[in-house]
Amino acid sequence: MTDSPAITQPDLEYQQFLQQGKFMIQRSRGSGNYVFFPRVAEPGTGALDLEWVPASGKGEVYSVTVISPKPPAAPYNVALVTLDEGPRMMTRVEGLPAADVKIGMRVQARIHVDDNSRYIVFDPAA
Repeated sequence: MTDSPAITQPDLEYQQFLQQGKFMIQRSRGSGNYVFFPRVAEPGTGALDLEWVPASGKGEVYSVTVISPKPPAAPYNVALVTLDEGPRMMTRVEGLPAADVKIGMRVQARIHVDDNSRYIVFDPAA
């Protein structure tokens, strides 16, 4: 009988880091490329040498749209942020009116805590 390889669950690992208050992303040891959303292999190469590293948390708004729900709900934005490490992530930018979020705006990540879930949102950089 042979030992089966360890099963990796990148989504679960990512969520565990957030629960610990850490924003981590993956990086390929071989190429040095950063990867987000968590996965088993590096896109493009299929390399399985991904390791978890702390994200700087800094980035720039690449794209943004404002969602205007039916009142009384307030408008909110959905943004695509390019992390300084390279990958892009879908998120929202908080701390200012939704319509004031602009492409090219520098932002800083923070872990948003909502009941039992945690996820990354961004605030305008100081």
